[in-house]
Amino acid sequence: MIRVLIADDESPARDKLQRWLGELSDIEVVAGAEDGLQAAGCIDQQRPDVVFLDIQMPGLNGLEVAAQLEQAAAPLIVFVTAYDEHAVKAFELNAVDYLLKPYDKDRFLKAVARVRERLGDRQSRAPAVATARAQTGSSERLLVPAGERLQLIDSGCIDWLEADDNYVHVHTPNRKYLLRRTLQDLLLQLGEQRFARIHKSAAVNVAAIASLTPLFKGDYEIALRTGVVLRLSRRYKDALFARMGR
Repeated sequence: MIRVLIADDESPARDKLQRWLGELSDIEVVAGAEDGLQAAGCIDQQRPDVVFLDIQMPGLNGLEVAAQLEQAAAPLIVFVTAYDEHAVKAFELNAVDYLLKPYDKDRFLKAVARVRERLGDRQSRAPAVATARAQTGSSERLLVPAGERLQLIDSGCIDWLEADDNYVHVHTPNRKYLLRRTLQDLLLQLGEQRFARIHKSAAVNVAAIASLTPLFKGDYEIALRTGVVLRLSRRYKDALFARMGR
């Protein structure tokens, strides 16, 4: 069975998708969401194969939800939108599935057929996330776990990021969050404007650096404003110094 999540803030739109998907014997609708934060939580908890994701939703829109996902682990996404010329052109350019409201059943079934074709190809999941990130730019907010729910934090409050296999510890001055992400993909989402790699398994918010102290063999010690001390590998020294104007 293909496990599907429907995310749309309009009840009639959710009901239509629920009804049409319910007519297909190989599809199971596992959850519905009324806003972006709820959609992100359902994706995290339910791990659906496919998400029909409305773009115009309150709080966190569909593009912002998709931008928060790790490309390699994301579900297949079918964006659902009222007419947005800029977004639709981006979808077509990157061969991303979308439904343009108001759509009829024939167009819906074509989208489902494309989903069935792409389900076995892990590489087909990345374009929707990459397109969403290109549309939204670097994420100013990051979804993090808060108990059994997700919450948004300002990415500017993050001091540093620490890789741990396929997880990342997100360090803020007052709390640490654990994300099921890779450091490389998280840095792609957050952008290079704020964070810089300092080690193969760590990155730092440049604005959080208080001082740099040279060590042996080209390494440096980084002291953050919170008092945390990190190691700067010589491999990443020149790039960080360029960012800091040193």
